[in-house]
Amino acid sequence: MSQISYYTAEGLKKLKDELIDLKTVQRPAISEQIGEARDKGDLSENAEYDAAKEAQGILEMKISKMENIVANARLIDDTNIDNSKVFILSIVTIKNISNGMEMVYTLVAENEADIKARKISVDSPIGKGLLGKKVGQVAEIETPGGMLQFEIINISR
Repeated sequence: MSQISYYTAEGLKKLKDELIDLKTVQRPAISEQIGEARDKGDLSENAEYDAAKEAQGILEMKISKMENIVANARLIDDTNIDNSKVFILSIVTIKNISNGMEMVYTLVAENEADIKARKISVDSPIGKGLLGKKVGQVAEIETPGGMLQFEIINISR
C-alpha cells in the first residue's frame, strides 16, 4: 500500500524535476554506457557491461519509487492557514527561554525538512511541541538533550 505524502508547491516541483532528470538524462546515459560496453565484445567477462547493467537496475528501481511518491503526493493548501496558532507551513519565531536566543523556522512535512534552510518537520520533537501553540505561549519540548522551553514570539505564513 502506498503512503500519502504532503508537499508544498516548491517541494513537489523539486520532486517532479528530479524524476524528469532521472528519466531524460540519467536513463539515456546508462543506456549509452551499456551500448558502449556491449560493443567491446564478450559479455560474459565484461565488467563494464555488468556494472552498467547493475546501475541501470538501481536507476529503474529509483525511478519506480519516485513515480510512486509523485503519484501519492498531495499539495498542501496554504490559503486557509490560521496564523493565530502554529500549523504546518507556519513561519514561527521562537525564543529559547534558557539563553534568550531567537530562531525562525518554517514547519514543513517530514520529506521537506532541511535544517540548513530553517525548515523543520512537524514530526520532529520541536515541530510537535510547537504545533497548536499561540503567540506568547511557552512550548516545553523533550529533546534527546533534555527539556527545552521555547516562547512563541511570532507566527506568520
